Amino acid sequence: MNIDPRTYEATPDLLKDRVILVTGAGRGIGRAAALAFAARGATVILLGRKVKPLESLYDEVVAAGHPQPAIFPMDLEKAEDKDFLAMAQGIAEQLGRLDGILHNAVASFVPVGLEHYKLAEWMAQLRVNLAAPAAITRACLPLLRQAPDASVIMTSDTHAQTPGAFWSGLAISKAGVETLVRIQAEEWEATPNLRINAVVPGPVNSPQRLRTHPGELKGSLRKPEDLLPVYLYLMGPASRGITGQVLPCQA
Repeated sequence: MNIDPRTYEATPDLLKDRVILVTGAGRGIGRAAALAFAARGATVILLGRKVKPLESLYDEVVAAGHPQPAIFPMDLEKAEDKDFLAMAQGIAEQLGRLDGILHNAVASFVPVGLEHYKLAEWMAQLRVNLAAPAAITRACLPLLRQAPDASVIMTSDTHAQTPGAFWSGLAISKAGVETLVRIQAEEWEATPNLRINAVVPGPVNSPQRLRTHPGELKGSLRKPEDLLPVYLYLMGPASRGITGQVLPCQA
């Protein structure tokens, strides 16, 4: 990898004619990434739990003159295989192709010790952060296999690499994400048009960060837009052949 993804400069037509699914698109990094993909020619599919933020983003994309997006409201904590398959079928019928997925939706809770973790909290994080992305990728795999250059981006977390007290649910589910990426990359070795990698955003001024670090001064944190070079590099053709990697957005 001769290119530093953190300083990658994307061309205006980088993703022209591509169709890209973004989960957690309603706010934070997902919203910024969806806008960046659309601005570079992609038709973005906006998946999120709440409709209103998706509609607001839809209007912003259209007003900017970018390709008309699609909206798929879905609660990943409750969705089943049939819901993911129905979504994949809808993508096939409405758009005819799928060239990439950014798995950005995340579930996390205020940090607490293991003795206080409830089963429902464990299941929410494992389901949204790990199982749902795997199930969505599987449901969409027939479409991805048809794409000439398909990229799947997972989202990890610094706590997956340096686990510490009180971050068990997030750390363990995101460590699973990194393991999934390595396994899936090996299973796709014979399919060179498919690749999968993970991104570690690091501390960023986002609604999710506000929830877990309510007393933190946000002025020193990077904005979601500052991380976009890595996402554009991984989603675009410059990263073809790069797979099974975990890339940091910050030094």
